Amino acid sequence: MTADPARGRVFLSLMTGALLLIAAGPPVPSAQGQMATSERFAPLFPIRQQGKEGYIDRTGKMVIAPQFDKTGHFAEGLAPAERNGQWGYINPSGHYVIQPQFDDARPFSEGVARILRNHRWGYTDRTGKIVIEPRFDQARKFSDGLAAVAVGDRWGYIDPSGRFVIEPEFENAEDGSDGLLPVERDGKWGFIGADRSVRIAMQYESANRFSDGLARVKLNGQWGYVDRNGRLAIAPRYDDATSFSEGWAAVSVGGKWGYIDATGKMVIEPRFDKAAFFVQGLAAVKIGRKSAYINRSGAVVWMAGQ
Repeated sequence: MTADPARGRVFLSLMTGALLLIAAGPPVPSAQGQMATSERFAPLFPIRQQGKEGYIDRTGKMVIAPQFDKTGHFAEGLAPAERNGQWGYINPSGHYVIQPQFDDARPFSEGVARILRNHRWGYTDRTGKIVIEPRFDQARKFSDGLAAVAVGDRWGYIDPSGRFVIEPEFENAEDGSDGLLPVERDGKWGFIGADRSVRIAMQYESANRFSDGLARVKLNGQWGYVDRNGRLAIAPRYDDATSFSEGWAAVSVGGKWGYIDATGKMVIEPRFDKAAFFVQGLAAVKIGRKSAYINRSGAVVWMAGQ
């Protein structure tokens, strides 16, 4: 399982910024990691033109002109943006409110954001103050009050003070939600609670966080979805898949991507070369070699080079 599909940049920066985002990390970007700004602002979506990155609104109108080397998605009113090899955070006007000073940076979640300094990950608050010192080899975003972090090749979970709630003992771990934490042990994935008790048995080749009541899992090389009780809600039959977001998930069938609803019904037929989950009404896709955003009718609202 790769790191956040929730780890949230644009195709390739657009795709990962929207994925998790496809997200995510999904990426997808999450629905691990949202592209929306805070509720005070209209949602903005990262794009790349002529080697620089900026942001459009939901209609495809340019809001922040391409001027950054790399960007991430907006979350909680701020977005990570890189210039000259250093990352800071910008507001929806495109101005830095945390000056570039980090080797890498990821979107905010639950009031803090992951930052990289000297090859170690820590967390900063919205003022740029380091609230958890960089000391982890890998780190994911906070979700439900916990964040998965790695020390060496083992993963555990910390609380907002940086204290380990679950000591590093797993081969991998993802963002939790609804009290269920996806972890890998002995090459198999399942879900545990914050008390370390197994809630859904370690049986999957890969797994991701719950979103919209479903979690994507991999069995026998195919992706499907389970509910919170561990029952298969959508049988594994997809070559690849993202987490659910806004009621739909992107799935790959025969080399093309489309979208399904929570019943498994195909709502946008597979025709894209890559696809992310929907966030604030738009989804990042790839058509041939071109990055684009589509709306929920499947219509293109923005395409690179147009």
